[in-house]
Amino acid sequence: MKHVIAFDVSMGKSYMVIYNELKHCMFEGEINHFRTEFEELKKKIDELTEGYGEQPEIVFEATGVYSRPLERFMNENYYTYCLLNPLEAKLQCDSLRIHKTDKSDAHRLALTHFTTDRRKKEGSDELLHQLKSLSRYYSELDDELSVIRSRMHKVIQLTFPELEKIFTSKSELFLNMVQLFPHPELIQGLSKTVIKNKVRNNTNKNISPVIAERKALELLEAAKQSYPSVSSTDVLCEQLRSYAKRYQELLYEKEQCIKRMIPLAESREEYRIILSFPGIGPNTAVRLMAEIGDIHRFDNHKQLNAFAGIDIRRFQSGKTLYRDKINKCGNKHLRKLLFLIIQNMIKQRRFGKNHIVDYYDKLKTQPYNKCHKVASIACVNKLLKNLFFLIAHNRSYDYRSATTS
Repeated sequence: MKHVIAFDVSMGKSYMVIYNELKHCMFEGEINHFRTEFEELKKKIDELTEGYGEQPEIVFEATGVYSRPLERFMNENYYTYCLLNPLEAKLQCDSLRIHKTDKSDAHRLALTHFTTDRRKKEGSDELLHQLKSLSRYYSELDDELSVIRSRMHKVIQLTFPELEKIFTSKSELFLNMVQLFPHPELIQGLSKTVIKNKVRNNTNKNISPVIAERKALELLEAAKQSYPSVSSTDVLCEQLRSYAKRYQELLYEKEQCIKRMIPLAESREEYRIILSFPGIGPNTAVRLMAEIGDIHRFDNHKQLNAFAGIDIRRFQSGKTLYRDKINKCGNKHLRKLLFLIIQNMIKQRRFGKNHIVDYYDKLKTQPYNKCHKVASIACVNKLLKNLFFLIAHNRSYDYRSATTS
């Protein structure tokens, strides 16, 4: 290599150094992530490329949202670059003496690049990037739903706790009833027919008149017997209505998020392959694609395991030997999703044969007798191994082939 350009990225700026093949620093300085300064950077890179006949090696650390402007600049100008995982960069650049500054980090990245073999990145797939952004947004909506659900439960216990026993929690009918009748006093004085009609008009399901009448009678009885902690004029009633409305909005946003992801995923062949697994539907398939990204960048399934953070962490020193655990240094979103997929497969075993569920049953019986979590993580490992093989060979899942291999 003729030249190495290294960046230490921080919020809104980067510290840049340029080294020649003799490992002498030719340039160092701070650049702001402004359009004009990126244009100056392009001139420097193009001058080095034209003058020495090859593009300089470019390396920087992935620092979340802060490194994204630099990534975009590299991709738009078709530069190849090395994007380092923060843990990988730390292990490669650490020394016995701790002296950490933006300036020293940039110099260490450049100097270690001469002796370290790093994977190069050539642009990025915009489709996969969009899928990942939507997947992370979906996760954020899910987290917010959990918070709203908890708050709503706390308030409803003070205003009208019987509602959670009459209707299925999280259903559209329950959320609408909460907004109509957050307090039992709002039901008193209404006839059975009026309440029955409100029940039928506030659900997206074709509920029968008999069931609606039964629910109306239950509501009237609950309103008669209930003794809430607050009155119907209390501010908590409005608060409960607000929570129920926000919960519905979040459910709708989640649904729309998946609807946007599916058309994007359908244009790639791996979507069909992932969907062929029993227990994996469109929702989990698109999110799995989003979190894995381009699976072809991995050389083997062990690298995919490490990316998910389920590779084994082993510690032995002298007579000290700790029990093996998973590393958990990978993508936590992917790891959580894979665990949920295995649970879905186990629950839906009656709908079709699945060799991964067979493997789970084998691990749960003697002489293995593994606990649920250990057996589930072992199944995650098997699932990733199968996914990697099938996508690499462009084949759909087949139970007979999987059990004989």
